[in-house]
Amino acid sequence: MPTSQPEASGPSEERTTPDDLLHARTGTDVSPEDIVLASGKDLTPRTLEWAKRKLEAEGPSALDKLLP
Repeated sequence: MPTSQPEASGPSEERTTPDDLLHARTGTDVSPEDIVLASGKDLTPRTLEWAKRKLEAEGPSALDKLLP
């Protein structure tokens, strides 16, 4: 008994994501909250303090280092 396959509505266009959509920052300042959330941790006083230190040491690139 043949199995039916759903038909695609048209040819699938595989495209590469434009470089400007891949960047994490939008030109705004990076906050300690951004660092904590990008690291996957909960927002707590302890993690915010960790993020402040990381941001002071590494600058805004700290966020880029955490994201894939």
